[in-house]
Amino acid sequence: MSAFFAQHAFWIVTILKIIVLLFVILTLDAYLTWFERKVVAHIQSRWGPYRVGPHGLLQPLADGLKFLFKEDPTPAGVDKFVYYLAPFLALSLALTSLAVIPFGPDPIRIFGYETNFGVADLNIGLLILYAITALGVYGVALAGWSSNSKYPLLGGLRSSAQMMSYELALTLSVVGVLLMANSFNLRDIIAAQGRHPNLGLLGWNIFPQILGFFCFFVAAVAETNRAPFDLPEAESELVAGFHTEYASFKFAMFFIAEYTSMVTVSCLCTILFFGGWLSPFPSGPIWGWTHFLPTVFLGALGLYLIWDGFHYETVFGRIVLPGIGTVFCALAALLALSPAVNAFIQGPFWFFSKVLVFLFVYVWVRGTLPRFRYDQLMTIGWKLLLPVSIGNVLLTSFAILKWGAS
Repeated sequence: MSAFFAQHAFWIVTILKIIVLLFVILTLDAYLTWFERKVVAHIQSRWGPYRVGPHGLLQPLADGLKFLFKEDPTPAGVDKFVYYLAPFLALSLALTSLAVIPFGPDPIRIFGYETNFGVADLNIGLLILYAITALGVYGVALAGWSSNSKYPLLGGLRSSAQMMSYELALTLSVVGVLLMANSFNLRDIIAAQGRHPNLGLLGWNIFPQILGFFCFFVAAVAETNRAPFDLPEAESELVAGFHTEYASFKFAMFFIAEYTSMVTVSCLCTILFFGGWLSPFPSGPIWGWTHFLPTVFLGALGLYLIWDGFHYETVFGRIVLPGIGTVFCALAALLALSPAVNAFIQGPFWFFSKVLVFLFVYVWVRGTLPRFRYDQLMTIGWKLLLPVSIGNVLLTSFAILKWGAS
């Protein structure tokens, strides 16, 4: 067995990483639906999911079971091959894009084999990522066309025009980052932001590339068809848009793809502009206490869950919440007692903390801004984002020629 593993270690470890990544991402997607409903509910002074499990934590499980057992009709007159291909294409492309995302700086050792904290580490990782995400328009467009209905067709046409229009600004907005890092490798882009560790967050790309970040994030929200750019599924005009004729798990696949794309965009914002897994605090003895922030965070969260569980109104909640809180407290104790584990967790902790902030902003925007008109959507893409992103490239090029990348 050991000889077989040694011979095929690369493929075995890669398959294991893919399985773990799929499990984590699909679980995260499920709870992003809970998170979004909760945040929007609090913005609108409502409770949100509350009855299925303590604080509604089992609501994603209930939704999954509903999709699994829901009737799955196929409308008459559809192009069956393309009709079934569209949701699979949308989901598979969204999940594939995460393969090139590095989630931490230090390699991990699996059964004695050392590998990176991510599925693939490519020298042209950003280019591959853009190539994969650019194909995402086909899933939505084909879904609208194959449904043999005018409302999905209009949604698919809207999506094609919208995603192609904002693709230009999305691409040009990161050229300044590439010029500063002189690399397409996502790890190199993060490393370039850590050239001056004494600066902390002041050394990140967000400050010299504030225009690029503005163009990138707005274009990325439009690319993922999220509010206020959700014209392809505008229920007030198109019933439900491109997925009107879809039900059951095929319907769910489109939304899993949407939430996965949100995670990918949040990871890219973190990597390109906000230092990736780098700590926002400067290096040095005076900032040594910041290494214990993961321990404090997990411990505080665990104690809160235990306290909240003891006061919860149902017996199930009084059992589950303290149990989850105890697990978090145990993890905090592990970090406090093991300096090696604490050092390893620093990178992933900061990376995922920043990703969660961007996911919150996604939901915050949805609960705050109204949907744009279609002419406004096109005006923003062509007359605002595209000129500003081109101007950012010119300014960055001039600054690098005059003062150098460092």
